[in-house]
Amino acid sequence: MRLEDLGYTDLIEKYRIANALTDYEPGRVVEEHKERYKVLTTTGEYEAEILGNMRFTAKSREDFPAVGDWVALTTYDADFAIIHKILPRYSVIKRQAVGQPGEVQVIATNIDYAFIVQAIDRDFNINRLERYLTICHSSKVSPIILLSKIDLIQQDQLAEIMEQLKNRIRNVPVFAVSNETQEGYQAINAVIEKGKTYCILGSSGVGKSTLLNNLSGRPVMRTDTISGSTNRGKHVTTHRELIVLENGGILIDNPGMREVGIAGSTGGLEITFGRIVELSRYCKLKDFTHINILNQRLKRDIERTKNSGNL
Repeated sequence: MRLEDLGYTDLIEKYRIANALTDYEPGRVVEEHKERYKVLTTTGEYEAEILGNMRFTAKSREDFPAVGDWVALTTYDADFAIIHKILPRYSVIKRQAVGQPGEVQVIATNIDYAFIVQAIDRDFNINRLERYLTICHSSKVSPIILLSKIDLIQQDQLAEIMEQLKNRIRNVPVFAVSNETQEGYQAINAVIEKGKTYCILGSSGVGKSTLLNNLSGRPVMRTDTISGSTNRGKHVTTHRELIVLENGGILIDNPGMREVGIAGSTGGLEITFGRIVELSRYCKLKDFTHINILNQRLKRDIERTKNSGNL
C-alpha cells in the first residue's frame, strides 16, 4: 500500500523533510486502544506505543496520537513500533469530554468530510444535528448529513423531514439511505473521493457500523439486530478505526456519542447559525453579544434533550 492511498500529501512530506524526520518512517494511526496504537505504513501494520518523552511532555489529551494522525515512527521486529512525533494535523474533530469539565476529547484527526448520521425513525433531532454541524465547522471539516433507516417511515414523512432540513440548514448536503435496501448508497459512493478521509459521527444504534460495512463491501465492523422493545439499534462499536474503501476513500468509524459537547466552537457557531449572525448586523443593540445567545441556546437544547432521554 502506498502512503498516498492512506491520504498522505506533499505538505506532510515537506514538513517531514524540513524538520529532519527522514530517519523515521511515516505511518497513519488506524486504531487506538488506551495508548496502544495500530499504525499502517508502506511496509505493513504495526502495534505501536509512544516514546516515553512524548508521554512526559504531553500537556493534555490532544498531545497524544489519535486515529487519523500521521506519525513519525521507528519499526522493529515482530510488527512493533515506537512513535516519536505526531506530524501536523490539518483538522481535528473534538468535543467536550463527558463528565470532565475543561477536558477535550479528540475524536479523529486529518478529516476532510464528516458523515453525520441520524436514524430518521426515532433519532431525528435538528437541534442535535446543529451541534454536530458546529463541531464540524469548528474543526474545519465539511459536514454531510445522512438520514438512515428510511425504510422504516413513509415517503410523505421523509419528504416533510427533508423540507424541514432545507428550511433550517443550508449549504450542507443531505442524503437519505436505507441500510436494509441500500437505497441511496449510489449517491453516497458518488461523493466519496479517493485519498480523502471521512469520519462517521452519530448516536449509538443509528446504523453507523452497517453503513461502514455496506460502503466497504465486507463485514469490517460487528453489527447487531434492532431491539424489539425500543426499535433502536444496539451499541456495538467500542473503538475508533480507519478503513480504506474499495473505491479509495478512507473512512473512520466511531463509537456512538451520548452527549455532543462542543469545545472551542465560536467560529463553528458563526457558520452553523450564519443567518442569525447576518441578521445581527442590522440589530439596533450594536454592543449585544449574539454569540452568547447562541451558546445559551445550545446549552438549553442539550439539557432539554438530556432530560428527555434522547441524547
